[in-house]
Amino acid sequence: MALLVVAAPAGAERLPATVVPNHYTLWFAPDLERAAFRGRTTIRIQVKAPVRAITLHAAEIEFGEVTIAAGGRTRTARVTLDPTAETATLEVPQPIPPGAATIRMAYTGILNDKLRGFYLSRANGRRYAVTQMEPTDARRAFPSFDEPTSKATFDVSLMVDAGDSAISNGRQLSDVPGPEPGTHTLTFATTPRMPTYLVALVVGDFVCRTGGAAGTTIRVCATPDKLGLTAFALEAAEQQLAFFNGYFGIPYAFGKLDLIAVPDFAAGAMENAGAITFREQLLLIDPERASLAARKRVAGIIAHEIAHQWFGNLVTMTWWDDIWLNEGFATWVTGKPLARWRPEWKVELDEAADTQSALGIDALRTTRAIRLRVETPEEINQMFDGIAYEKTAGVLRMVEAFVGPDLFRKGVASYLKRYAFANAAGEDFWTEMARVTGRPVDRILRGYVEQAGAPVVSVAMRCAGRRTELTLEQQRFVGTSLPAPPAPPQRWTVPVCMKTADGRSRCDVLDEARETFRVPSCGAVFANADARGYYFTEYTADTVRALAGGAARLAPMERISLLGDQWWMVRAGRHDIGVYLDLAAALAGDDTAAVVDALAPRLAQTAGDVASATDRPRFEAWIRARFGPVLAATGLPGNMGDADERHSRRAQLLTLVGVTGNDAAVQRLARELAARYIADPTSLAATLAPAVLRVAATGGDAALYDQYEAQLGRLASQPEQYYRFFGALSWFERPALVERTLAFALSDRVRTQDTGQLIAGLLARPASRQAAWRFVQANWPTLTRTLGTFQGIPAIVGATGSFCSAADAEEVRQFFARNPVPAAERSVGQALERIENCVALRARQSPALTAWLDSQ
Repeated sequence: MALLVVAAPAGAERLPATVVPNHYTLWFAPDLERAAFRGRTTIRIQVKAPVRAITLHAAEIEFGEVTIAAGGRTRTARVTLDPTAETATLEVPQPIPPGAATIRMAYTGILNDKLRGFYLSRANGRRYAVTQMEPTDARRAFPSFDEPTSKATFDVSLMVDAGDSAISNGRQLSDVPGPEPGTHTLTFATTPRMPTYLVALVVGDFVCRTGGAAGTTIRVCATPDKLGLTAFALEAAEQQLAFFNGYFGIPYAFGKLDLIAVPDFAAGAMENAGAITFREQLLLIDPERASLAARKRVAGIIAHEIAHQWFGNLVTMTWWDDIWLNEGFATWVTGKPLARWRPEWKVELDEAADTQSALGIDALRTTRAIRLRVETPEEINQMFDGIAYEKTAGVLRMVEAFVGPDLFRKGVASYLKRYAFANAAGEDFWTEMARVTGRPVDRILRGYVEQAGAPVVSVAMRCAGRRTELTLEQQRFVGTSLPAPPAPPQRWTVPVCMKTADGRSRCDVLDEARETFRVPSCGAVFANADARGYYFTEYTADTVRALAGGAARLAPMERISLLGDQWWMVRAGRHDIGVYLDLAAALAGDDTAAVVDALAPRLAQTAGDVASATDRPRFEAWIRARFGPVLAATGLPGNMGDADERHSRRAQLLTLVGVTGNDAAVQRLARELAARYIADPTSLAATLAPAVLRVAATGGDAALYDQYEAQLGRLASQPEQYYRFFGALSWFERPALVERTLAFALSDRVRTQDTGQLIAGLLARPASRQAAWRFVQANWPTLTRTLGTFQGIPAIVGATGSFCSAADAEEVRQFFARNPVPAAERSVGQALERIENCVALRARQSPALTAWLDSQ
């Protein structure tokens, strides 16, 4: 008895390692009308030391009979629930000896309306049952060891209504009537070893389009009214699965592959092994009527989720603090099959923009390290952010460029083979990469993974004969001119790749705070070749002007990087805003849509947050004068047969000139084009249509609003077209129409998955921001009750960072002090920092903008 262990958590969220699950047998009987389900779970476990009590996870579950069989004896267990810890402790009178044991549990649960665990979805006048288990919600569907290290195999069966079908992780083995009247039972093949968060259950009248690749059956499934929209996704999935099989040199491990469009879904998509679930608009499109952005988005998300079948499913992170090993790797590799399949999409430019997005988070003092200790579900949920996804992907691209793509792929494949069907931590990855590549990957990654923020590499150049002497200095970058509190110095091992004036590239490692390098030829050196480095770059104002004058020798992704760097130097008060605006003027005629896309939001912020009331009309006039002729030369609406790239650039310029430039003539033309598009959807190129609808809405009246609203009902079975109009509602500026949109957001005509997005859009727009904030405060109890704090609410919280006054900052701070949101605690801090930084930006750069406008 001295060795007896009570296997219960000791003040932490994690379960002890005393009991290890090996296999689950799961049976479910969902009752869609009653929004409930019955379940039976059998878990084969291995007991490592004598225990009298076993604790596992369970939430919103009511237990029936529970037994534990071991050593030839079956014991009835007493169940004690801890709702706060979301655990159930199963206690038996006599100790369970070490060795094999079996837990059997009968229980009931609810099909909740919070889009987590096993939940209820609605469409076409009927109900569906769907799961979303990640990160910590499998416990709402079945009692389990709901942690990533507790990998096991699963047998799943479902008893569903006779008119419904079901999908799970394994291929269907049988479909037999009963055993209860009006039902049939579907049984699925045993899965490979996987964590609980990858279990998938989907019940309803789903229908599927079938194809395959590399011997694997692939299906794309949807509600019956949307089956016609599945062909594009199937083609993409077939190409991507074959690509990844070859790229990793490891065959897909989960038998069949289903991609399922779900009517209500909180996440964008979920990589459940063999049964990936998606929001409908992120899987279902008509490629002949879909915009370029929609096609890229759907193909990219499919690639991301299929990549997870290796990163996350085959090799799973040891704990949620290493979620970057899942999400960052899937984000990094997403573009590779797309680049081969559709090279004209130029996905490398999207990657450069994603890196800029991540650097924008890392410019905050409230950013986090890639790896951060987390324990509670609320802490874990906050890890799914731009740091886990875009920052990690940017760091991986930097290391890949440094060691070379072939050697990098070899190291990744070796890591996947070594830890297949097991778990790994960050150290396991970078140790294996250093071993295979022979390069200091471990030193590089350790610094980037374990430290918060990102370095700024300051570049000083001196021409000496026929060579350029470069002095590089690094320090942590903070994107504000506000005084910094004392902090210990940080240092990274930074691979710096430079493009010289004659177009040649070379890479060096910056290890110290200050180092000097020499490169051939004299002239301005671009210190982030191919924009693969994950760091900010600071040049002198004269060097920026020289680079702008020679922008043609910079690749498009390098121009995106240069624009990003210079904007952050303005934000930090290191350069006057005129340096950035001169660069923007030099690139106004850039023929790459992604470059215009990089310019447009920063010019919009200059108009909205930096320009004084007196200067704003002058700045708008400058926008019209500088970019209006470019738009006119591009043509509006242009030819239907124009390339997607031209339509994308046209759409960006339309928004820049029409909204940021406040061009009344362009807004009128947009309203004319919108009316024509509503009457005849073939009258506008699909890639241009979303921008036209948004620009038309900015000055739109109630009659136009009524037309948009009517389209929502007509387009319910066409997700992409539906969301074109839905997304444009937040661009209407008239107060009465803003109020209509806010009321609509909380009505039963809007899916809860979309409510947060719509309100966040209104908070982001200057004309609707104050009304939206008043609405959020007045309706906070309803919002949190309807949406829950894990979906929708974080988007609303983050959008409060759009304010730009000290009074607003204080109001936001006090509101969330009274109404804490543990699942979005970091978002609150970052929103407040963004507001304070915006106030500082205005104070520092508004006089500089006045001086620059005076000089034009």
